[in-house]
Amino acid sequence: MFQRVTGISPGRFLTAVRLQEAKRLLLSTPMSIIQVSHRVGYSSVGTFSAKFSKSVGVPPSVYRSVGGKTDLRCLRESAWSTSKVGSVHGHVRAQHPDELGLVFVGVFPGRIPQGRPVRCAVLHRPGPFHIDHVPQGEWYVLSHSLSADRNEVICAPVDGDTGLVVGSTGPIRVTADTVTAVGDLVLRPKRSIDRRSCSR
Repeated sequence: MFQRVTGISPGRFLTAVRLQEAKRLLLSTPMSIIQVSHRVGYSSVGTFSAKFSKSVGVPPSVYRSVGGKTDLRCLRESAWSTSKVGSVHGHVRAQHPDELGLVFVGVFPGRIPQGRPVRCAVLHRPGPFHIDHVPQGEWYVLSHSLSADRNEVICAPVDGDTGLVVGSTGPIRVTADTVTAVGDLVLRPKRSIDRRSCSR
């Protein structure tokens, strides 16, 4: 039942909740990384650091030192590089598009945006998107944006994530030398069961 409602297992959801709280604590308290690790339920700081790095893309110490800001560049190179690639295109829609800032659209292997996307695009506003060089396989297309007054499209978590809108579709099947249409990707206000992870 939980997986049907959220799209992920209870274990993965719990991990996402813990890491989201860890990000908040790293940025808003002077607690040490060991203390943060224990506070969010990890008995081993090594396990915590490994999971944090895999999910966010940088170790907890680096995340704290850069103030939670991450890189908006969408690089073509990735661990998923292959000669068998296709493209993905669609349209990001929002109820109040003029109120939004930059829009991130990424192709991920799972329903949670953990680590770097396989490929991605950053739009100046909701609208059409086209992402090339997507490796052949089964993927999820995830998107998010913030109110224009929040400035950063990928930023540190804040209480309530005011102004954050998210959208997702998938799984989609990408095959070599083809363009996969995902249709409309509708952005809606983030809910408590939506877990996001800053992508680098």
